Amino acid sequence: MEYIKVILSALLSAGMLFIIAKLMGHKQMSQLYFFDYITGITIGSIAAELATELEKPLKPLIAMVVYGSVAIGLSFLTSRFPKSRKFVNGSPTILMNDGKLYRKNMKKAKIDLSEFMVMCRQEGYFDLAEIQTAIFEYNGRLTVLPVSTKRPLNPEDMNLAPKEAHISTEIIMDGQILEENLKRKGLNLKWLENQLREQGYHSAKNVFLALCDADNKLTLYSYN
Repeated sequence: MEYIKVILSALLSAGMLFIIAKLMGHKQMSQLYFFDYITGITIGSIAAELATELEKPLKPLIAMVVYGSVAIGLSFLTSRFPKSRKFVNGSPTILMNDGKLYRKNMKKAKIDLSEFMVMCRQEGYFDLAEIQTAIFEYNGRLTVLPVSTKRPLNPEDMNLAPKEAHISTEIIMDGQILEENLKRKGLNLKWLENQLREQGYHSAKNVFLALCDADNKLTLYSYN
């Protein structure tokens, strides 16, 4: 009966923390989802209690298991039922659009004008006239869409078609040859030895990092 009370009290406190986090607003979390924020704080607190509770360590252990189970259950719920994400994680809030600031939405997001200005500056916007839309995301970050005349120029604007970029593959790291990556590129050790000699290296041990691009061009970085 005593351990059942622990389980019920843990569930009750989880619910209360969820409500409190909702009332505090997304800005308190900084890139964490609501229940990640809650369980992170609570499990850490319980773990500290578990480390000092020598007489009855089972109680905080049960509470920790309950919190972990609730977090896993909510993660499954939001992945299985997308509509539940809005309730659990919250939803994005438009703070500014087309030159207009939405005061009610700022109050809803628990953000005042000075905090909004700080967020804009952190995103690189010191003039609100450069912003088309500003959205306060449910992970506590501000997403900004610049006006079309202020966004960076891209190749499409100039009718250019640059070659598609690809991620380079590590071939040597800390002087060690990554043979699996070499085989994945369809290359062999003999090819690598030739490349090393052409660039003035006698051994892979003298190479700090070697990257191979989509055209099998090898770029070497020495320890110096």
